[in-house]
Amino acid sequence: MGDKLLDTAQIINGMAVMISFFVGYRYAIKRGECKASDEGAEAATGSTTTKEAAVTDKNYGGFNENFKMVLVVRNDLKMGKGKIAAQCGHGAVGAYQKAVTRIPRLLRAWENCGCAKIAVRVESEAELVAIKNAAERQQLNTCLIRDAGRTQIEPNSKTVLAVGPAAAVDIDRVTGHLKLL
Repeated sequence: MGDKLLDTAQIINGMAVMISFFVGYRYAIKRGECKASDEGAEAATGSTTTKEAAVTDKNYGGFNENFKMVLVVRNDLKMGKGKIAAQCGHGAVGAYQKAVTRIPRLLRAWENCGCAKIAVRVESEAELVAIKNAAERQQLNTCLIRDAGRTQIEPNSKTVLAVGPAAAVDIDRVTGHLKLL
């Protein structure tokens, strides 16, 4: 150790510190990117839609809120477990696809919070439609699924309503009274 300027252990330790710093730095940039880029992009363009303005007003760019998607399932159709799972999958994907173009910042916030999805039940089509109307009045993203009728139920039956993704408090105003599936 006396002859060498740097020995192998020092080089390895130095590299480990540099790699750790780089990984931590990239992680911090990625975490802060959503909030900073959303605010900067809006300021630069100066244009937002009504829904985007509502999202900005509630500061969804941060990580301080809880986000979720609720899947409202019609219990009166007596669908099998697999059928319910498939219909909920259609609802979640449909809501996600709508959110990509309509509420991208809110979608990113939901993704950063773990993509929570909760399944609840209603006992009639009328109740499902009432939930959909209430969600739309609150400007929440919705996706109503109608079954093709190839297996268990009648064609064009409304099976599942996906609400969200959105802040949990906003969704709970519409679906908070419903029982878990």
